[in-house]
Amino acid sequence: MASLLPNNPMMLLSVVNTQLRDEFSSLDELCNFFRQDRAELEEKLAAIDYTYDPALNRFV
Repeated sequence: MASLLPNNPMMLLSVVNTQLRDEFSSLDELCNFFRQDRAELEEKLAAIDYTYDPALNRFV
C-alpha cells in the first residue's frame, strides 16, 4: 500500500506538522494512522535538517 503522505520532504514536513498540531498527540500515533514507518519518516525529514521534538510534538 502506498503511503498517503507526500514524498517531497518540504511538503511532507508541512503535512506532518499540521497533522501533529491538529489531529495527533504523538508521532507514533500519526505513523500508525498513515501506516508509515517512523524511522523512514524521521530519515526523510532529517535530510532537510528537521528532527522530531516530542515536547513540542512537531518537527523543528
